[in-house]
Amino acid sequence: MDFKDETTLTRRTFVKGSLAGLALAGAAGSAALYGCAPAEEKKPDGSGETPAEEADQIVWGQCFVNCGSNCALRYHVRDGKILYLETDNTGDPENTQMRACLRGRSRRRWLNSPDRLMYPMKRTGKRGEGKFERITWDEAIETISSELKRVIDTYGNEALFIAPGSGVSGSIVQSAHQRLFNMLGGCVTRYGDYSTGCIQGVMPYMFGKKFSPYDNIHASSMTEALNSDLVIMFGNSPAETRMGGGNIVFDYTKVKENGARIIHIDPRMNETCSGSLDEWIPIRTGTDAALVNAIAHELIANDQVDLDFLHTYCVGYDEETMPESAQGQNKSYYDYIMGTGYDMVEKTPEWAAPITQIPADRIRTLAADIAGANALFVTQGWGPQRHSNGESATRAICMIPLLTGQIGLPGTNTGQREAEVGSIAGSPTIGGIPSGDNPVTVKIPNYEWVEVIDRGEEMTATNAGIRGADKLSTGFKFVWGFAGNSFTNQHGDINHGHDILADESKCEFIVMTETVLTDSAKYADILLPDVMAAEQFTIGTNGYTEWYRGVRVGGPAQEAPGECRKAYDVQADIADKFGIKDQFTEGRSSEDWVEFLYKATAEKNSDMPSWEEIQEQGVWKQEVEPVIGLKDFRDDPDKNALETPSGKIEIYSEELAEIADTWELEEGDVISPIPIFDPGREGYGTVTEEYPLYCSGFHHKARAHSSFGFIDVLKQAARNQMWMNPADAEPRGIENGDLCSVKSPRGEIRIEAKVTSRIVPGTVSIPQGAWHDADMYGDRIDHGGCSNTLTMSHPTPLAKATPAHSCIVQVAKA
Repeated sequence: MDFKDETTLTRRTFVKGSLAGLALAGAAGSAALYGCAPAEEKKPDGSGETPAEEADQIVWGQCFVNCGSNCALRYHVRDGKILYLETDNTGDPENTQMRACLRGRSRRRWLNSPDRLMYPMKRTGKRGEGKFERITWDEAIETISSELKRVIDTYGNEALFIAPGSGVSGSIVQSAHQRLFNMLGGCVTRYGDYSTGCIQGVMPYMFGKKFSPYDNIHASSMTEALNSDLVIMFGNSPAETRMGGGNIVFDYTKVKENGARIIHIDPRMNETCSGSLDEWIPIRTGTDAALVNAIAHELIANDQVDLDFLHTYCVGYDEETMPESAQGQNKSYYDYIMGTGYDMVEKTPEWAAPITQIPADRIRTLAADIAGANALFVTQGWGPQRHSNGESATRAICMIPLLTGQIGLPGTNTGQREAEVGSIAGSPTIGGIPSGDNPVTVKIPNYEWVEVIDRGEEMTATNAGIRGADKLSTGFKFVWGFAGNSFTNQHGDINHGHDILADESKCEFIVMTETVLTDSAKYADILLPDVMAAEQFTIGTNGYTEWYRGVRVGGPAQEAPGECRKAYDVQADIADKFGIKDQFTEGRSSEDWVEFLYKATAEKNSDMPSWEEIQEQGVWKQEVEPVIGLKDFRDDPDKNALETPSGKIEIYSEELAEIADTWELEEGDVISPIPIFDPGREGYGTVTEEYPLYCSGFHHKARAHSSFGFIDVLKQAARNQMWMNPADAEPRGIENGDLCSVKSPRGEIRIEAKVTSRIVPGTVSIPQGAWHDADMYGDRIDHGGCSNTLTMSHPTPLAKATPAHSCIVQVAKA
């Protein structure tokens, strides 16, 4: 079924009225957010009502930020300015509407913010001070071009890098950055990402190389839990991380209403759990694998594992299923759990209780519930893998459905995050402008890019996960950041990152394309004002979706302010300086590329509207069917073998065993061929008298990472607060709302306390993404409450990914 706009322009809603009230109220403040609909408007002759909508132009747009939902927006435009905005109102409201959350609905405040960057600027102070002066576009283009040429001539193309970004203007522009660099001889690229680095790094060794955490092709739809009698969520809170667009929260609610028992295992009673009065098992942060080990022990000891499944579909459970290279050495998962291999410690509930803070009897009860479930749906968020032991944790959680054989059947899941079916079903892939071949084949782990600036020549395939070369030939000397706050705010150990970025002898030139002055943008040598998606003609597809796939085309809704320029036009000007503009643009403007890319995709998808139709209707969606993870593999494992060496699910991985034997690992780093519990750096057992508390992060409702982090009404609606149990707060004299000092071995922040029994004692939790606010040439105390002032930069052992949720701290009243 296809969907078109089914509403008229006279439709009034509470949200429309409140946002129109905001537009009329101007500086009236956040109270207007909850105002009534605007006053009636009269006809020119003074009689009757003329709905305000009759004067509005409706322009379709999309919320391009790094939450992944890519929700549709409907801008109401009058006299060339956005008056207010609504979200998707097409299709079945229960299934296929890509509705924006309140973050997306606040986008007008970002677009029209007094903090918008409007002119190109060059740095006048030290990097990180945020001191700039206005320059012309000619000077900016000339400076960037000459620096590019100098760096290439001096160091070669491996000294160039495009830093991770969030894609505020959409994917077309970012791919055009890569296209330009490729035409100039290429640059080093990256693999993995901040969000799912450990999953991307380790899951292919268990489930096969054909793996992506962004569509979860081996997982089940959330709606499959409707057929389950027991749902277990490990660190998974869609009500905070998937608030809009993809229907996950709505589908979760249907599962709850259907009567399934739902258990949340999390250090916090998160919003998903508390909002529906589900069962919560508090756990010490970073110890999920220890809990799984104890559950596995109970299942094995009570003869409740599905041996037929394990022997048919898996490698490495017991001696009978071990690969030849590891037979007779007590290296199986069974031996590890029962204490006859590896550390020779039996993983009983009594062993796990002091580690996890979950009583042994509760672990036994949970194991019995798992064994007794008719259809078990186990799912995990991306939080458990953002630890220093993340690779072990994410595989360990998948052991619960493996041990019970609850995979590939109705009502089950593989232990991974719920599937994004819109992607799996073959969502129209309207990518960016073709980037062409990159002459440089070297890739680095995404999280290690700042370290490459510092010590690139020391980084190798075996000590830093470098791909495409045995080692790096140089550090990065020219870095271009586009819509990315990862220079500091979203990267571990901000103070360490500052020391590297501030040293101009290391990275010699930094360009940043941004919309506002983020903390990362303060490190730019040249700062360029970007055009936002609502200010240009754009195209986008659905993000994380359960029930539909689709495309959205529209814009601009209003003109960009000042001298903002589209990044594509800037890149074309730089290409012109190198004599390759015609090759770069192929004679197309960015608007022309949108049309070209849509038509090229529509030729391969006969269900899509014509180019004329999509421009008229703005959005197109198509329903897709839910999926059961690994159903085909379960039905016929020979015909549908996985892309692992054995074709089966590899509980024991010979490839990981070889990596563990050949890589250069620092003390404390562990790579294991089987899923084990590894405490990790600054995990269980590492607290000290100076730093006696564990600290974990979580996604905050007011931000998508750091995007929207400067919007006042969102900060007021959901305050940036550190969660702390009364048992930890009372001895420190801390009460709810107090301003606190939080110190780690790396830095100090100020943040308001939220004293609540909704967090496990001994652990505090700080929402990630708050904007770093510190005098970096002074005391460095962060008054913005950014969690990455506290976190470590040392990467995880295998994926070389972020360990952002592993941290030890001390808290005191400020």
